[in-house]
Amino acid sequence: MAKHKRKTSTQATPQSGGSDTSADTVPNSTAPTVTIGHKRRLTPPGSGIPTPTDVTPVPGTPVERRPVKSDGPSGVVLLADESSSKKWRNAAVRTLWTFVMIFAFLGILLAGHAYVVLFVVVLQVLVYKEVIYIGVSPARDRKLPWNRFFHWYFLMATNYFLYGETLIERFKPYFYVDAFLMPLATHHRFISFCLYTLGVVLFVINLKKGHYKFQFSQFGWTHMVLLIVVCQSHFIINNIFEGLIWFLLPAALVICNDIAAYVFGFFFGRTPLIALSPKKTWEGFLGALFSTVVFGWFFSGYLSQFPYMYCPVRDFKTSSLSGIQCVPNPVFVLKDYRLPPMLSGLLRFVLPFAGVPFRTVSFYPMQLHSLAMAIFASVVAPFGGFFASGFKRAFKIKDFGDSIPGHGGITDRMDCQFLMGLFSYMYFKSFIGAYEGVTVGSVLELAVQSLKEAELVELVGKLREFLDGQGIEL
Repeated sequence: MAKHKRKTSTQATPQSGGSDTSADTVPNSTAPTVTIGHKRRLTPPGSGIPTPTDVTPVPGTPVERRPVKSDGPSGVVLLADESSSKKWRNAAVRTLWTFVMIFAFLGILLAGHAYVVLFVVVLQVLVYKEVIYIGVSPARDRKLPWNRFFHWYFLMATNYFLYGETLIERFKPYFYVDAFLMPLATHHRFISFCLYTLGVVLFVINLKKGHYKFQFSQFGWTHMVLLIVVCQSHFIINNIFEGLIWFLLPAALVICNDIAAYVFGFFFGRTPLIALSPKKTWEGFLGALFSTVVFGWFFSGYLSQFPYMYCPVRDFKTSSLSGIQCVPNPVFVLKDYRLPPMLSGLLRFVLPFAGVPFRTVSFYPMQLHSLAMAIFASVVAPFGGFFASGFKRAFKIKDFGDSIPGHGGITDRMDCQFLMGLFSYMYFKSFIGAYEGVTVGSVLELAVQSLKEAELVELVGKLREFLDGQGIEL
């Protein structure tokens, strides 16, 4: 009997929303082209965990699915080995948009603290949107209309708590004298707790039979993104209130490291660094480390000269033209450091024509702290990017979005910044932050919360008598 071979063909099933395609990764074989609409599940149905082929483009979201060649460096063309035309074309687009972002960033920075805070909040929301939509299933959303509501409700409740804490702490004299704001400030944490509890109650009420596993996985997905994105970005806001230098310097170090790694990898990259990000090379990593340390030393010294950079925020009306002044933290005061006698003698021997005794050298203590920050930005912060790379590989996407030509999405540019911002806050509080002592805000808070109305009136009268006795007119 003749043997008949059954021919099989895999045909992509177009999805109603569009015709995007994505290459799935198959070990030890050529990756076949399969549309996103092809429902080959890698996890149990109904688990709610988004699989590479289940991720469906959502109208209005910038997520772009591009082919991923492999899970390792094999088969990946390094930047230095790419064709000259493609390499320089991509470099031109990337460079153009890098300068666009830098100049836009500087404009916002000079506009004032309020605009910088608003800028970070907008970035936080955009990153949250990009990441949260990776786990969205439009088909399930049609059956569970409250699903997306919970994504944004918990974002609102979390931001109300975090930013409320910061604003109340920073602007106590305003909150505790205003009849409307005082109750909100006094009971802020209880209000925040009630908002979160309301979200949990609504979530439980809207649990639907047949979708339990999916709904709880979405609940966990939302809280994971809140922890990684929102909580970390909140520390960046706190850095801004301590002084713009604690926001600008860490961000600039990450940007410098990213640019230097790209340039060194572009020209000299030959040795792959990590499989998760196969185009990263040791040459780019080491070149970026050296460049970032040198840049951090001189840039921190330059910023330390300007009160607008190192003065903490006192009100939101401040801008670069406000002429802000304050007592500088000791790390921003120029200091003389005595050189070791052996080094001093060596410098005089090597440079006799300089006519300098080389006994002391002057620089800002902040420049020493910048060395630690630059090393972290070069060695540890990139792992935020590697974490994001592993995340993207898990869902078979090239970038989180395509909102920035040559760079991907907002998340692709902010993955290292969140970790760097958290480190900067912890470093400041551990090694630099100065104790403010008793302030008007702390005294006012204690008086409003502890004294009765009659006692407050008596306190005002006593203060008036004291000021009159000192010859101070009100």
